[in-house]
Amino acid sequence: MKEKHANPGWNLDNSYARLPEIMYAKQNPTPVQAPAIAVLNDSLAAELGLDPAALTEEENIAIFAGNAIPAGGFPLAQAYAGHQFGHFNILGDGRAVLLGEQLTPEGTRVDIQLKGSGPTPFSRRGDGRAALGPMLREYIISEAMYGLGIPTTRSLAVVTTGEAIYRETKLPGAILTRVAGSHLRVGTFQYAAQRGSREDLQALADYAINRHYQHLAKVGSRYIRLLNEVIARQAKLIAKWQLVGFVHGVMNTDNMTISGETIDYGPCAFIDAYDPATVFSSIDAHGRYAYGNQPHIAVWNLARLAEALLPLVHEDEAEAVRLAEEALAAFSIQYQDHWLAGMRAKLGLADEEEQDAALIMDLLKWMQENDADYTNTFRALTLGQLGNSTVLSGADFDAWKQRWQGRLERQSLSRGEVAALMKSSNPAIIPRNHLVEDALNAAVQEGNDGVMNSLVQALKHPYAYTSEQEHYATLPEPSSCGYQTFCGT
Repeated sequence: MKEKHANPGWNLDNSYARLPEIMYAKQNPTPVQAPAIAVLNDSLAAELGLDPAALTEEENIAIFAGNAIPAGGFPLAQAYAGHQFGHFNILGDGRAVLLGEQLTPEGTRVDIQLKGSGPTPFSRRGDGRAALGPMLREYIISEAMYGLGIPTTRSLAVVTTGEAIYRETKLPGAILTRVAGSHLRVGTFQYAAQRGSREDLQALADYAINRHYQHLAKVGSRYIRLLNEVIARQAKLIAKWQLVGFVHGVMNTDNMTISGETIDYGPCAFIDAYDPATVFSSIDAHGRYAYGNQPHIAVWNLARLAEALLPLVHEDEAEAVRLAEEALAAFSIQYQDHWLAGMRAKLGLADEEEQDAALIMDLLKWMQENDADYTNTFRALTLGQLGNSTVLSGADFDAWKQRWQGRLERQSLSRGEVAALMKSSNPAIIPRNHLVEDALNAAVQEGNDGVMNSLVQALKHPYAYTSEQEHYATLPEPSSCGYQTFCGT
């Protein structure tokens, strides 16, 4: 495997490789036949200190394909475990390789990972490859989440491999280059606690603190405070998901990050009609990861992190359990505070009244009973489209509207300030499931990436409320079949 020559700005290190060797396996990507750029995220490349034009040169495309390793790279597959639909498994990067961490011009450190880069020691008989459709899907949704202001991993590039992979059918292969604050997961700590020594677990915890919570580095109680910090970030993250109607679809513990970023966009989707029981994933037969269950699953996952950290939290097990339970109890309070503040903003409320929660819940109840579209209901409220029979109408809604307008009048914001607050809190557009499918079909089946590029461009500014976005706010045609998503593995 050759080392590239023309450097477009790679400035790589791999601090993860300095952890105990039990935490990873050295692993080169498996070269592919004929790599070609399908997507290059120019704006993200520039943020990382990379030259987008140079990245399209053949020797740099080879890096995205796993055919070459950039200077400073140290490719490895990370080891981790995970509760998958409640069942514990030893996992690891079965089709991904961490090249290293890019040190950006701003001095931040971000992971550069190739997803779909071939088998690893953790592949569990899988081929280690990925199909073009799911990789483009991750690019679309992760960029949409970034535009919505939600912490997320991002996609730097997608390359086609010139090779076919086989799932239910023959599919074009692809590799995604994923960028993350880190790929440390709850499952990483579960693995260290299950397979490693106390020293291994402590090394991992200290590493996580150094990567994401440096203010804790010299604190005596830093491990319980690490748990507190992760809980706080996850409470805020899940509230943001709920506020925009995002359904992750596979909230296993290996898909919950220590950094508080959204990771893994396999079976995810956004709700249309509001219903807390909404499930999209084809493998979530019992609704474990339904939209309304996400806050409960989050605290369940965090309890698994707490269990893994117990040996570090306190030398006395009973006291460690007490401290962990106290930390976990804060999740629901923090989540509710973030969610309620976000919902107030969506309704143009800048102050607090005790009855706000009832006002919000009554609107959601009306939406559920009337199969109202979640995003477009708030969009219509923002635009003042009230009384329109196709959007918001009926005696029950009119009664709710009077209560809401009375509530608005009791605060000091002007109409213009209310409108500005609502526009900044309610996206005019989201990556509608049918539009994402249209974009993927055009790109994969027809070789036409124009539909996808236009969609992604619109999703970069979801709060803009421009006339050009009207098309992306349209609802899908009624269907007797519910929308389903798949893992893509």
